[in-house]
Amino acid sequence: DVFEQLQHVGHKKIEFHISTEIPALLQTDQEKEEKNGKRVYLYATTEEINNTGFGRIFPAPSSNDKMETEEEDDEIPSEFISRKDLEKNRLSREEMEKYSVFKNYEPGDPNCRIYVKNLAKQVQEKDLKFIFGRYVDFQSEVERNMFDIRVMKEGRMKGQAFIGLPNEKAAAKALKEVNGYVLFEKPMVVQFARSARPKQDANEGKRKK
Repeated sequence: DVFEQLQHVGHKKIEFHISTEIPALLQTDQEKEEKNGKRVYLYATTEEINNTGFGRIFPAPSSNDKMETEEEDDEIPSEFISRKDLEKNRLSREEMEKYSVFKNYEPGDPNCRIYVKNLAKQVQEKDLKFIFGRYVDFQSEVERNMFDIRVMKEGRMKGQAFIGLPNEKAAAKALKEVNGYVLFEKPMVVQFARSARPKQDANEGKRKK
């Protein structure tokens, strides 16, 4: 009896015949696309579902790109300017040549202190902190203490500022990205401060006294 049941189970071969008939049906449906429009729409819907599935896969990498940009933005707090805003409002080299302020421009010797000139009258420390703060890791006490902004608003030093950054790498990066940035309709001229070390020594001497 058991073997007989197994023979009855052999009727499952009909399912295999159905699977072999499916491509034949597809061929007949393709030939009868004009006659049997309904069947074509049924297959089209299944294909559209599959296509939508593939379509959802394609935007996936773009979302990954967004994640990468978001990760870069997450590294820099939203309190500070983004790299895109810097690039948008920064003058190109050709545009810089048109300004007399950039004639004979020299970045100077690399150090952790930056000199900025050609600032507008309304520029305040918070404005420069918004720009140069992106180069400081505020989670580190050392870098927070190193970060210093001094805006000159009196005498011949008007429109100038000195900014202390944690290290030379941060200062060099800031110089490349911020030089030529237009703040209050005036392009900023960013250079390495010449007398950075003597000023630090002088300040330390005053503090000791």
